[in-house]
Amino acid sequence: MQTINKEDIKCQIEEKIIKLNDDILKLIDLTKPISPDCAIGRISRMDAINNKSINEAALRQRKTQLKALEFALNHVDDTDFGNCVNCCREIPLGRIILMPESKKCVACASR
Repeated sequence: MQTINKEDIKCQIEEKIIKLNDDILKLIDLTKPISPDCAIGRISRMDAINNKSINEAALRQRKTQLKALEFALNHVDDTDFGNCVNCCREIPLGRIILMPESKKCVACASR
């Protein structure tokens, strides 16, 4: 792997995990069922249902990202961490810094 300290990557992943957990808690609150006896109009209720659907999708995405980050955190010390799972080339350092959960290089990810 390139010249970056794996401890720095671990710290960065841990920070992202903390932020994601906060986001997940907020999204869980935003995706609670909307009670039918709520004193809002029909249009406002439809907007609330639409917003709930959007927040549910965001929640699923955050949970998926959290699992990927936890996996990356557990495998930072592996000898093949930072190598693409498809082509086995090194993943560029910038990609690892921005997306430590990445398992593929940019070329393989775009295929």
